[in-house]
Amino acid sequence: MKSVGHDTLKTGRTLTVDGKTYHYFSIPEAAKTIGDVSRLPVSLKVLLENILRFEDGRSYSVDDAKAIAGWLPKGCSTKEVPFKPSRILMQDFTGVPGVVDLAAMRDGIVNLKGDPQKVNPLVPVNLVIDHSVMVDFAGTKDALQENITLEFERNAERYAFLRWGQEAFENFSVVPPDTGICHQVNLEYIAQVAWTANVGGKDYVYPDSLYGTDSHTTMINGAGVLGWGVGGIEAEAAMLGQPIAMLIPDVIGFRLTGKLPEGATATDLVLTVTQMLRKKGVVGKFVEFFGPALDHLPWPTVRPSPTWLRNMARPAASSRLMC
Repeated sequence: MKSVGHDTLKTGRTLTVDGKTYHYFSIPEAAKTIGDVSRLPVSLKVLLENILRFEDGRSYSVDDAKAIAGWLPKGCSTKEVPFKPSRILMQDFTGVPGVVDLAAMRDGIVNLKGDPQKVNPLVPVNLVIDHSVMVDFAGTKDALQENITLEFERNAERYAFLRWGQEAFENFSVVPPDTGICHQVNLEYIAQVAWTANVGGKDYVYPDSLYGTDSHTTMINGAGVLGWGVGGIEAEAAMLGQPIAMLIPDVIGFRLTGKLPEGATATDLVLTVTQMLRKKGVVGKFVEFFGPALDHLPWPTVRPSPTWLRNMARPAASSRLMC
């Protein structure tokens, strides 16, 4: 996040955590002007906070905030609002063209006698290399290392290009090969639920949200992070700070009760829920799960962040792409 809006509704507030002060934009304060939003679905509250944070009277307006509030009481809307995610998630298939476009923009700036270093993603981008793996060796103790060696040989040129991109651009990090698949890395290492950024000398806290070019991006919603899949063009536009306009979505509530009987697996539950949602028709809609059964669906313990993630700000010292 490079900037915040005008805060026309005067919703800016502060909170203190471990002696450190954070600024945020209060939905309850906004409700005093735009109307009661206490029963608004959580996902739409995330959209509302996004509007409050970036409201500038142009791309984001007070009318956009009122449109979100106007989703109630009918539970639907034909209004369009802008949204800018906290970060972008890419895999190598879409990430490589994105880096190529950034490089081309820098060349264009050079031709115009400008400063190419000013061309950078305005929204943090994580590129996860996970689509390059092939299994040539199996059944031996050295199979993993042999497959990794071949992977680096086959993709040497592409990996070298991504290494250059990680060193050249700000707000752009590459997750090394053989670390994990895209949505796994997103779930276990990158997601923060609450994101922070320093703008104008002030520390802001705001909801974690993302656009991802991986088909399993929506898995992150299970961790309380609003995210969904987009195409490469939409991801690049958001990466360059362009808000994406979207119709205020319908939200389907799914109430869960009871607990899984002995012998039933998480896969059984997921397939059953999927079947029910398909019958209901939820394409293009948000789905929110609630109810007492959520207490019986524990979140697995997440592994400690690896060295490469803790040192993302210093990629040359952290990523195997630098080797």
